[in-house]
Amino acid sequence: MIKKTLYFGNPAYLSLHNAQMVIKLPEVEKSALSEQFKKQNEITKPVEDIGLVVLDNKQITITSGLLEALLENNSAVVTCDSKSMPVGLFLPLYGNTTQNERFRFQIDASEPLKKQLWQQTIKAKIFNQSAVLEICLKEKHKCMTQWMNDVRSGDPDNLEARAAAYYWKTLFQDIPNFTRDREGVCPNNLLNFGYAILRAVVARALVGSGLLPTLGIHHHNKYNAYCLADDIMEPYRPYVDELVYSLVRKLGHNIELTKEVKAQLLTVPTLEVVISGKRSPLMVAVGLTTASLFKCFNGELRKVAYPEHK
Repeated sequence: MIKKTLYFGNPAYLSLHNAQMVIKLPEVEKSALSEQFKKQNEITKPVEDIGLVVLDNKQITITSGLLEALLENNSAVVTCDSKSMPVGLFLPLYGNTTQNERFRFQIDASEPLKKQLWQQTIKAKIFNQSAVLEICLKEKHKCMTQWMNDVRSGDPDNLEARAAAYYWKTLFQDIPNFTRDREGVCPNNLLNFGYAILRAVVARALVGSGLLPTLGIHHHNKYNAYCLADDIMEPYRPYVDELVYSLVRKLGHNIELTKEVKAQLLTVPTLEVVISGKRSPLMVAVGLTTASLFKCFNGELRKVAYPEHK
């Protein structure tokens, strides 16, 4: 079953009762209305159905009991800053019954294995980028296919960067001098938000598969707590790109991160992808990817299951 994504952009009281998230509105709670009316205006959501919670208001109160229940359910909780951009991520410390054993397989992974896994990751990313260009611009880009085929173990030629430079220049060619930059012009703001949601989904799945999100196969910035999540999300980024492209086509270049736009970006976990020949919601597919990654670490598999954009 696909887990729900809950977004809170207004003040709210969030608590736990009988394994349910209880949502109360401050203006109702502080009013002189009857207790029966207040009770009728409470909203409840089963905690077991929640996969991701986004908190985007400084006047949200969440109880420790609810946080504990969400983390025990392997839900990810994202907090946003004053600019409404995700700034924090809560994940459970333990997500699998054989945690210690799985950590050891991951830590003991050889450099050749990690380089081969990174090669697979970049090939899948460029393949999906090429598919997005074909879908959005209605034309094939043979250079992307060539770069994908030329990726070697560990990508020593940095074909990922070469493909990315061409990809961004081509995808948003109508936006003068567009480059992918966190602080850059629109729609970088939409990409930032969408990627943050994707990162939380991937980090949650890694914990659920008993892996350390910190210990990457390629990314290794000592200040980054989610290096492995940043590795594994690479082939999934083009799905966010395609969604952002559709929003730009619909709303124009200078898009604000309004609640309506965020609502569209919060559909990332439910986007349909094809993985292992079957259609699946992105959140479910990510779980299949992280499960296959562990099997690569323990020697059961030689290839990570990544989605193929159709």
